[in-house]
Amino acid sequence: MRIIRNAEEGRRTLLARAPLGTGELPLEVRETTFRTFGKELEPDEVVRRILRDVREDGDNAVRYYNGRIDGAQVEDLRVSDEEIRAAHDQVAPEVVEALTFAAGRIRAYHEQQLRGAFVDFQLNGLGQLTRAIQRAAIYVPGSAAPLPSTVLMCAIPARIAGVEEVYLGSPVLPDGSVPPVKLVAAEIAGVDGVFKAGGAQAIAAFAFGTETIPKVDKICGPGNLFVTLAKKQVFGEVGIDAVYGPTETMIIADESADPELVASDLLAQAEHDRLASPILLTPSHHLAEQVGAAIRRQLRDLDRNKIANEAIETRGGCVLVNDIDHAIELANEYAPEHLCLLVENASAYAMKVRNAGGLFLGENSPEAVGDYTAGPSHTMPTGGSARWSSPLGVSDFLKTVSLVNIPPEDVEELAEAARVIARAEGLGAHAASVERRLQGR
Repeated sequence: MRIIRNAEEGRRTLLARAPLGTGELPLEVRETTFRTFGKELEPDEVVRRILRDVREDGDNAVRYYNGRIDGAQVEDLRVSDEEIRAAHDQVAPEVVEALTFAAGRIRAYHEQQLRGAFVDFQLNGLGQLTRAIQRAAIYVPGSAAPLPSTVLMCAIPARIAGVEEVYLGSPVLPDGSVPPVKLVAAEIAGVDGVFKAGGAQAIAAFAFGTETIPKVDKICGPGNLFVTLAKKQVFGEVGIDAVYGPTETMIIADESADPELVASDLLAQAEHDRLASPILLTPSHHLAEQVGAAIRRQLRDLDRNKIANEAIETRGGCVLVNDIDHAIELANEYAPEHLCLLVENASAYAMKVRNAGGLFLGENSPEAVGDYTAGPSHTMPTGGSARWSSPLGVSDFLKTVSLVNIPPEDVEELAEAARVIARAEGLGAHAASVERRLQGR
């Protein structure tokens, strides 16, 4: 693990994010692009073509891209009831029990969130009405690593918000099936339908609608670069929750921290993705060296050690800081997806944190537990967007309707001022509309 000696160097290197979609794509991605389109294309152009084809050719285009990109031949795009029933026989009871336990925690947390989401009110003829969106799609990546936890974390807040129809899109395995554990999670979360569509073609299908896949009002959930670019390109046709990039974990630790735990927490995020950013901020050079040694030891026992090691070597490392307050300052600038405080009196330092998707206090609150069973959704802002956005929650599935019901005694005062402003703007029809209310008063 590289150790950067000062904050300024850290800002220029480890803490400097590359814009989404920049950098050379992996060889296998470029080969798939060439095989699919007959030439290499930039990711934005790949997504534009997929969106166009799905808009024009519906289910056939989804099937085509499922086959060309994911290598899976799928005829029936909707998962059948029989497949869902069969999934229960293929998932160990202890996994079903754990998912059910996690769902209960997630549900309880978001029920509390609902109480403070939006408040209906009416005062002097003006008010606000809260309405859930009618139809939402949840995209959950992963086939080899199926991520049933993400199904729970995205679908349950939608259900708590009162969304009438919640659908799931998922990449498929080579045999054309959705991983059974993902289907079990969808049933536990109360999903109305699961569709065999991955990548940009899934986003296109939910944005435009096909013969089988319904058009929705909002698409939520994480995904790879092509999913993310597709969400950006369909925004306006439908709503989206956010633009998610590779996962990030920043740990602030002092001399009291256990280097073995710090190392394991960094590796827990590094194994997600070669592009993950596992970052340590500490004033202790001794701790940094201990953590580096612990990472080298622990890597040997990880199934995904090649992925984790690449993330540590290319996107991860340590920045030495003056003190914990200095570390908090850098963290607020970086605005990480996950911020873990492994320091003495972590609760006091928490009050100084302004920008983070999730804040994890002390060694008893590892981010890995937050990924599964703590309660808040693990779908969190990345890429510095924690400066202005929040984790996925109930409010992502709610909207407000402004209510105007002006009392008769207020009409003259409001209409007169509106008339003056409308004339000043040169909008005569606006002025005439309110002037007619003033006639005879």
